[in-house]
Amino acid sequence: MKATNPGPNHAGSRSEPGRRKRKHEHDASRSSRRDSSRSGKRRRTSGGDGTRRWVCSPRDASIYKNLYHRVSPENLKWDHRKRRIRKELNRYNPSIICFQEVDRFDDLTDLLRKDGYVGVHKARTGDASDGCAIFWKEEQFALLHQEDIEYRKYGLRDNVAQLCMLKTCHNYSTVSTSKDANSEVAEFTPSQTLLVGNIHVLFNPNRGDVKLGQIRLLLDKAFTMSQQWGNSPVVICGDFNSTPQSAVHHFLSSPELDILLYDRKKISGQIELPAGQVPFSTQSIASRSRFGMPKLLKYRWSQEEIHLAGGSRECTCLKNPLKLLSAYQGVPGHQNTRDCSGEPLATSYHSKFMGTVDYIWHSAALVPLRVVETLPIKCLKSLGGLPSEKWGSDHLSLVCELAFIDDANHANSPLCSKISA
Repeated sequence: MKATNPGPNHAGSRSEPGRRKRKHEHDASRSSRRDSSRSGKRRRTSGGDGTRRWVCSPRDASIYKNLYHRVSPENLKWDHRKRRIRKELNRYNPSIICFQEVDRFDDLTDLLRKDGYVGVHKARTGDASDGCAIFWKEEQFALLHQEDIEYRKYGLRDNVAQLCMLKTCHNYSTVSTSKDANSEVAEFTPSQTLLVGNIHVLFNPNRGDVKLGQIRLLLDKAFTMSQQWGNSPVVICGDFNSTPQSAVHHFLSSPELDILLYDRKKISGQIELPAGQVPFSTQSIASRSRFGMPKLLKYRWSQEEIHLAGGSRECTCLKNPLKLLSAYQGVPGHQNTRDCSGEPLATSYHSKFMGTVDYIWHSAALVPLRVVETLPIKCLKSLGGLPSEKWGSDHLSLVCELAFIDDANHANSPLCSKISA
């Protein structure tokens, strides 16, 4: 889940000024800010872009009762959760929001329309009733082009992904802040495009081939669309069902990945422990072949698995055409909320898992300015699980403020925009 706060409050704030902080509530002191002294003059928008998981639908709660047995039945009710989710989003006031596992799109649309959002939805194929959704502030962005990915067409299960090319509105007022002065001046800026991707990757930990295939396809299509629209900056958010130390994360942040160096069943880094134990691990699951043993003797991939992951039976080295960076890794954070790589320690918590599977990725044409820190592990454990009385989803929001870098001014005048997922 990700969300941004473009309003007068700090983008990383999860509390409101003048209000006493409650237990388990984030505030401005829990946010992290990038050193922006090198950026010089900035034009600031008052909006954000985000993605968030609209999870734990009534269907989920009834089918997967073992995941939420520590959660109060009252906190699982839809009416309770949607009020909490809307309240949280209002606090962040993001310009763009991405959701996964949306099974009440009409309800969600009506809810967010009150706050000035419009959006698009793509339902999963097959028998599933949920899907992905992207919303944006109508006064700040306009939709230029939309493309949906149905992975079923590629033999990659019933998951879906979205790509939306957005354009900032001409009449969208921004603020200019000088490095040498504290004054802020309202002004207007030229329209800029932004490609927003949203994905919910297959959960099954044993099908690393399918996970990689879904992500590869999204990256390829995002790269093509970005090129078609003048090398537009890219943001990709979602639930990747993979941990920060996994080969999947490595693929997203690297130019290529040799899949034969990894065990297909451990490529996502997901660990599920017996009931009663809360799994939490920051150890790398991926391992390389040792003692010079041939790769195929170490990790065997069938021709079909290679085809699903790489798009052909001969492709064992996946290429990532986008130079993606993790927004959270780009902003220094707190030790009690970040792992050694800079990613959040946990974005999801239920009786079978506690860890990070959600991310905000961006291209090099954007720079992260500040993020919202997630809840410390100690606080999460005290809740017993998500959703809770305060948090309406079983995933925590990731919140990031990004800046569009103005190439004409050699990165000295980025257009600021908050992005949340």
